[in-house]
Amino acid sequence: MDRTTNILFCGTGGQGVLKAAEVCGWAAVLAGFHVKKSEVHGMAQRGGSVESHLRFGRQVFAPLVPRGECDILVPFHSGEEERLRPWLRPGGINLHDTLVRAHQKNVDRMFLNTFMLGALAAHLDISRDCWLGALEHELRHKRLEDNIRMFNEGFSEVGP
Repeated sequence: MDRTTNILFCGTGGQGVLKAAEVCGWAAVLAGFHVKKSEVHGMAQRGGSVESHLRFGRQVFAPLVPRGECDILVPFHSGEEERLRPWLRPGGINLHDTLVRAHQKNVDRMFLNTFMLGALAAHLDISRDCWLGALEHELRHKRLEDNIRMFNEGFSEVGP
């Protein structure tokens, strides 16, 4: 893969935006990619905006996704999706519809981030083993089996 993949995670404080980006970054590392990640969080503890930029590829030089070059937007909050939609490149993937379906299915908000990670994984060429390794690395003490189940549900929502 010569091209850099640009992903932007967004939501509000307490939704697991930063943890989701960290899991995705580990999955990419385990798949052999060079990864750069950056976080923007201000009043996160009060429900403020949180975003995390993640870029991976053969060689990545900067951590921030340039405006208009985001390949996949992963929102955990509709208002934040609206705010960051301009970062999406033409033809990019916006997982907002998946977020809406997750809410319609009453996905437990405690596992919304792993549900959305599963949906994201369906769009990336990173093996299931790498994703499971990343989930285990980051969530080994946080109801790992429930998180894996929700990851699988999110993948099934989008994937084959």
